[in-house]
Amino acid sequence: MKKSVLLFMAVLVGIALIALISVYGVDLVAFEIPSYKDGIILGLDLVGGSSITYEADVPAGMPQSEIDAGMLSAEAMLRSRLTAFGYTEAILTRAGSNRIMVSIPKITNPEEAVKMLGSTARLEFRDADENLIMYGSDVKSAKVSIGSVGDNAISQPYVSMEINPDSYEKFRLATKEAAQKASEGKNYIAIYLDNELQSSPTVEAGFAANGLDPTQGVSITVGGSSEQAKNLAALISIGQMPFDLKQVELRAVGSILGEKALETSIMAGAIGLALVLVFMLVVYRLPGLMADLALLAYAAIMVMLLSAFRVNLTLPGIAGIILTIGMAVDANIIIFARFKEEMRLGKTIRAAVDAGYRRALSAIIDSNITTIIAAVILLMFGTGPIQGFAITLIIGIALSMFTVLVISRFLLNRMVDMNVTNPKLYGV
Repeated sequence: MKKSVLLFMAVLVGIALIALISVYGVDLVAFEIPSYKDGIILGLDLVGGSSITYEADVPAGMPQSEIDAGMLSAEAMLRSRLTAFGYTEAILTRAGSNRIMVSIPKITNPEEAVKMLGSTARLEFRDADENLIMYGSDVKSAKVSIGSVGDNAISQPYVSMEINPDSYEKFRLATKEAAQKASEGKNYIAIYLDNELQSSPTVEAGFAANGLDPTQGVSITVGGSSEQAKNLAALISIGQMPFDLKQVELRAVGSILGEKALETSIMAGAIGLALVLVFMLVVYRLPGLMADLALLAYAAIMVMLLSAFRVNLTLPGIAGIILTIGMAVDANIIIFARFKEEMRLGKTIRAAVDAGYRRALSAIIDSNITTIIAAVILLMFGTGPIQGFAITLIIGIALSMFTVLVISRFLLNRMVDMNVTNPKLYGV
């Protein structure tokens, strides 16, 4: 019994600790979890932001079909850049045949949004004298790989870049000329984004005779840092605009739902959660209390995860969280209904608890899996707030299943171990 009491108290302390981390955050040497205020990025519908309108600098005489294809590529690349910076809830729409409007949440200074996103999104490769070698569109792909590069036998992360065949020769000649300037300290290829230097990978002197052969792939080392390699690969991948984009309009946008939208949404969620907690306690008594503790754990862990991964939260995302709370309660109700049936058949409390969870398991898993499938489809084919709803729904379902099937069951079993077995306490 003493062990059960200690385990029960340990879980309660754990829930309280997670709640404190969610509210105040934690900053240790090894890792950091920000508070809910600093970690959760609110969407455009809740806090407003900035809007940038770009216009494509389309070459004269380009067929409309090529313009449309280029604009689709530009939209995809801008969306990738926004995602890379963590703004998954940004709204990106086409305006006319050659304009794209980007609305970014939380950034209230339009100039800051331009600095973050880039004014033209133009990626260029230049030599040490800043002569243009090629554009980002000459790169076929860039990804992070791990292994030994050149004469270095130590395995390390690096960027593996594939050049388009049409650009093989100019890249080879550029690396040849760079390698020949090793004595001058000019043996590098500079990577610029919007005329700002991003990286200057060195070309080894051994390539002075023939240059680097692009058919064998291009490897860029970044000092052994996996994070730097990841950032550089993302930069190269999302900088391949098919044509220049020039900024034609900048403006700040207000919250679509008004300043009080977030407060009222949180208040509504808190009231709903409180009513659910009271209902479970009144109807199911001790099992309901354990379910309430599991729901509180769900809320604390959810906020901590949203903060830790800096999830963009919009009103649809809040709706997804509230929906999964309802699904968690529904799972508990199914389990407790089974539990009461087993008690009426004359089983002991412990046997009834085990049977209730075991027999309700398949129904709970089936219903949650079908919902996850729908959420994955929304995540794959949706954009902006739709993806935000899908993300919170998937996280919420997984978390609700954990709290229902693990935490509430664990707490209820500990109560049984402590000889709390009066049928009246279990609503029977």
